[in-house]
Amino acid sequence: MITVSDLSLQYSGTPLFSHADLQFTRGNCYGIIGANGAGKSTFLKILSGQLEPSSGEVSILPKTRMSVLKQNQNAYDAFPVMDTVIMGNQRLYDIGKEKDAIYAKEEMTDEDGIRACELEEEFAEMGGWEAESDASRILQGLGIPTDFHATQMADMDPRMKVKVLLAQALFGNPDILLLDEPTNNLDIDAINWLEDSLLDFPGTVIVVSHDRHFLNTICTHIVDIDYGKIKMYVGNYDFWYESSQLMQQLIKNQNKRAEEKIKELQDFIARFSANKSKSKQATSRRKLIDKLTVEEMPASSRRYPWVGFAPDREVGKDILFVTDVSKTIDGVKLLDKVSFIVEHGDKIAFVGENENAQTALFKILTGELEPDEGTVKWGQTATFSYFPKDNSAFFDDCDDSILDWLRQFSEDKHESYLRGFLGRMLFSNDEIYKPVKVLSGGEKVRCMLSRMMLSGANVLLLDQPTNHLDLESITALNNGLDAVKCNVLVASHDHQLVQTVANRIFDFTADGRFIDRKMTYDEYLEASHAENV
Repeated sequence: MITVSDLSLQYSGTPLFSHADLQFTRGNCYGIIGANGAGKSTFLKILSGQLEPSSGEVSILPKTRMSVLKQNQNAYDAFPVMDTVIMGNQRLYDIGKEKDAIYAKEEMTDEDGIRACELEEEFAEMGGWEAESDASRILQGLGIPTDFHATQMADMDPRMKVKVLLAQALFGNPDILLLDEPTNNLDIDAINWLEDSLLDFPGTVIVVSHDRHFLNTICTHIVDIDYGKIKMYVGNYDFWYESSQLMQQLIKNQNKRAEEKIKELQDFIARFSANKSKSKQATSRRKLIDKLTVEEMPASSRRYPWVGFAPDREVGKDILFVTDVSKTIDGVKLLDKVSFIVEHGDKIAFVGENENAQTALFKILTGELEPDEGTVKWGQTATFSYFPKDNSAFFDDCDDSILDWLRQFSEDKHESYLRGFLGRMLFSNDEIYKPVKVLSGGEKVRCMLSRMMLSGANVLLLDQPTNHLDLESITALNNGLDAVKCNVLVASHDHQLVQTVANRIFDFTADGRFIDRKMTYDEYLEASHAENV
């Protein structure tokens, strides 16, 4: 359906990727992966025709309709939600508007009548009479109730706007879907609905995502942008990851054996090249060395930070007691008599649609907010470190460099120690002198994680820590939280992180309550599904 031939792209003379030859076919889902800056979104723009490559071409079969997930949330503020979704098939939308304009005339000419008949025929062929019901079904599947379908986009919450734009991309049965981070800001129910929809989608799906569980669920192929190349692999993300790690290890092992053999031959030549009786053997060894090659491993654009938490002391028996906590903010009751006890070994995931309640509870636990009712009591041996959802207060008005910013949280103030620590968090060389207020979202998250690691706390509180992180950093954080021997309370949209880290689930509901279950996330989802059937 899409053929990519000898595709290359350069920025200011520097190649981003080159000589890519790929074919995307109907009925398959392709996950585009690569480090930040590798060119994933850029590649999607080339496929959609928004960007011209430096060389090569993209060929799409005639009469193929492509739909692209728009990134500008405010582009449709002048339109109602329903119209915005139907604009996913622009031709259908235009026909409807032209048809309505003809019928709105006080007097219709013969030409108007003929044109209206032509439009009616095309409208019916394109499924126009079912357009609103189809759009409504998609909106409801993504968690937007019918009450909002006539609402002006300008009046919609930003998180709702993201869902409307996703509904727009899915609308009208396109042949090709290009989706850049479609799960951003989606709750688990919306993600599950999207996964089911894409699994049933008959066309071609090409998606960029940092959500490993999502990629594993929907992808038939992985397209990896690395080493300045674009390569396609059959299988989902986990299969690609295991295969790539194995291939790298095989190349390393092969190189090690070749290097050992070369050294052995060089030692022989050095010992016997002056010996006439051995000179023929030395000459043959030289020829053998010429045939031995050490495969040069290209420098990967992927970099994995090191994330590891080490509590200064083990927490005691009494950790955290929350009793009948209630909180109302801006007239909305977010927490309604919430009670729980954190026990030794608990790693608790906050999930569910009520994210404001999750953030409010984190702020109450840390003393940033006072509850309207109820009490919070920490155990004497418990020390916590908090990763807030909004970290702007740590950076916006700060003129410190990364080095000086981190020094305030470290007992060891020496630059050599801090430089080594920052190096493991992917801040190298002169980067450590960059002012923190100009850092990207991902760099700020790595700074905040560094602060937590230096704290020595035995209770970790993290509110959406994977926001702004690439796949490599999410994987490192996942491994760090999984390995740490302390209590963790984490809110995250990342299914795989929640499933592998948490042994207890708090599902926050819209009415201020929460459901507490001592089980893994997948077990909880399965139990919830069974209860609702």
